[in-house]
Amino acid sequence: MAEAHQAVAFQFTVTPEGVAFQLSREALKQIYLSGVSSWKKRLARLKNSILTGVFPGTPSGWLAVVAVTVGATYFGIDVSVGLIFRIQNCRRCLGVRSRSLLSALIFSSGAWMLGVLLRRQALRLLLSYHGWMFEPHGKTRPSTKIWASMVRVMSGRHPMLYSFQTSLPKLPVPRVADTIQRYLESVRPLLDEERFLDMEALKYLLLKSWWATNYVSDWWEEYIYLRGRSPIMVNSNYYVMDFLYTTPTHLQAARAGNAVHSILLYRRRLDREDLAPVMALGVVPLCSYQMERIFNTTRIPGKQADRLLHLSDSRHLAVFHKGRFFKVWLYHAGKLLPPRDLEMQFQRILDDPSPPETGEERLAALTAGERSVGGLPWAEAREKYFSRGKNKASLDCVERAAFFVTLDEEEHGFDPDKEDSLDRYSKSLLHGQCCDRWFDKSFSLVVYRNGKLGANAEHSWADAPIIGHLWEFMLATDHFQLGYCSDGHCHGVPNTALPPPQRLTWDIPEECCNVIDASYAVARALADDIDFHSFRFVEFGKGRIKKCRTSPDSFIQIALQLAHFRDKGRFCLTYEASMTRLFREGRTETVRSCTSEATAFVFQLRGRNISHELWNLFHVAAEKHQHLYRLAMTGSGLDRHLFCLYVVSRYLGVESPFLDKVLSEPWRLSTSQTPQQQIKMFDLEAHPECASSGGGFGPVADDGYGVSYIIAGENLVTFHVSSKFSSPETVSVHRRAATGRTGLGTEGWALDPSRLLKGTQHFVFKIGSYILKPRK
Repeated sequence: MAEAHQAVAFQFTVTPEGVAFQLSREALKQIYLSGVSSWKKRLARLKNSILTGVFPGTPSGWLAVVAVTVGATYFGIDVSVGLIFRIQNCRRCLGVRSRSLLSALIFSSGAWMLGVLLRRQALRLLLSYHGWMFEPHGKTRPSTKIWASMVRVMSGRHPMLYSFQTSLPKLPVPRVADTIQRYLESVRPLLDEERFLDMEALKYLLLKSWWATNYVSDWWEEYIYLRGRSPIMVNSNYYVMDFLYTTPTHLQAARAGNAVHSILLYRRRLDREDLAPVMALGVVPLCSYQMERIFNTTRIPGKQADRLLHLSDSRHLAVFHKGRFFKVWLYHAGKLLPPRDLEMQFQRILDDPSPPETGEERLAALTAGERSVGGLPWAEAREKYFSRGKNKASLDCVERAAFFVTLDEEEHGFDPDKEDSLDRYSKSLLHGQCCDRWFDKSFSLVVYRNGKLGANAEHSWADAPIIGHLWEFMLATDHFQLGYCSDGHCHGVPNTALPPPQRLTWDIPEECCNVIDASYAVARALADDIDFHSFRFVEFGKGRIKKCRTSPDSFIQIALQLAHFRDKGRFCLTYEASMTRLFREGRTETVRSCTSEATAFVFQLRGRNISHELWNLFHVAAEKHQHLYRLAMTGSGLDRHLFCLYVVSRYLGVESPFLDKVLSEPWRLSTSQTPQQQIKMFDLEAHPECASSGGGFGPVADDGYGVSYIIAGENLVTFHVSSKFSSPETVSVHRRAATGRTGLGTEGWALDPSRLLKGTQHFVFKIGSYILKPRK
């Protein structure tokens, strides 16, 4: 307990001779340095708030305007057209020279602020133009070039992370008639045409859009995520993987030390707003709002709805290893712990022989089970068993941590000699042992025994590109900047005087253990039902696809339609995630990728006749997909609008069979592309071994597929395919001998190695030389 005593600044003892005080200089020093660090952070945030508040203006610009105005006044030149004189007459209590100087200062400040507001409004109007997205690639009109130049001029120099937030336009509310028409077009390949009634609830959405920053995002967060009562493990959370081919070190503690330090460097730059905004085409800023909650954020279970707890700062980590929880401080003497000190702390945890306390080993299963009433109640258990005493203190430590770290006992990663290595790696990151990740944390960093990394992320607070941004920074910083010694350890010399990590203690009664075991049983059954197949496609990548003069994403989406049709002999409603971060606080929109044009191409391909007509059908299908993607990005998608109309109808008590039907339709094919190279910290072509494995998620429908893919480099696409064993309709990977389920489609195909990708391979090899050959 020596480290506990060191943490006390002063102690006193009552004796017959009086009261004896003992001061700890080291503890007082740490308190002082911590206070200094805290005030530095507050001042930095205040400075950033001021700079962001006046963007695209700058303090140096204000100083220049003041200097010009004062200088002109000194030489008798009135640049204010009499305004300075009027202001001067209102300040008769001062001397003539003081009144003149103060009036010039007030006028110049007002003129500068007016210029900032006009410039900001002009930038907002410029950013409201999205016609550039609909122009053919490589055929930019002169008007668009002029527009881009004006955006660059109005954007100023060296913007900070949140500089553009107040200049981004609001997400527009589409016309109901347009949304209904797009819906009819999207279901035309699946259903007979029906008549639908218009809705009067649009006016309420228009009213909301006038006063709300984004008319969709708050309802989307609440009703799609926080009000969900089923387990968030598998159903909501997603994962990201390490480098595909390389592992910088095989020492678990060392990799954890570098990774955690890299993540904290990112957090420091995030706090200082020292990260450049993500820019589309290097010109148009994307909303950075979601990045505010990457750290110090936890989903807190509630009886009717969960809530997000977000702290402005957190100075510790919560670490899990072999069924035990630890608290690791991230600062010493007011400074971040260097990688070598973090490695030492993690190694101390790995070497700790103490066993888990009663109920501790599977405690995290509470975050993997049902949220509240109607299943196994995490919300009720939290309120009953973790609202007082040592349980509350330990739970607060976990929930208020910067993020969660699991030092996993297993070894995972891509092994070319093991066909299912990526499958097992994916399942481990998606659900683990159902009790070794804190699924409520914004993200849990997982470090395996062989040095491989991964993360499991909670979905309500942000979407995957946000974690992807952090993840790219972490991997690049770890591998290319921090590095390791020749023996695999982090660089530097550890400070052995650091107090060891604090073991969290619990007092879990037997009835709570029963709740934990029941929640674990639910989570285990869900995890065991997940059929996952992750694999590389190395026949070609975006390099060859672009020779078709088409989008790689459109190419893959059409191939997935072909694959699904080969698999089941029919088409299904297809979900593809698209971002709306061109607008303030934008999140996602749906691209309905199963179009009439795509189905026409698939039907024509059944004849196996290679022709110019087939190429035209493919080209039309790809263009239609791109058009839908652009509409979704520019606020003209249909699904978020229909969702909000449904919410309004429920508030008003209006029954709408149309909306009930639309919102209940299952997405049997849910797809998403993982973003790549958002932060260009290294050249992927020069370092192909650092290609990312991407990430994945569970199936959205019980009888459907979840497909995530990442187009990494010129010759690599990695797929992550999920489904459920319990469904006779789906198989993620062919297991004919083991299961007796042949996976035969309408043409008698046994889709091996993957039902979905086999269609892609057939698409390539069947049309190959024709479609992939550039047309003159």
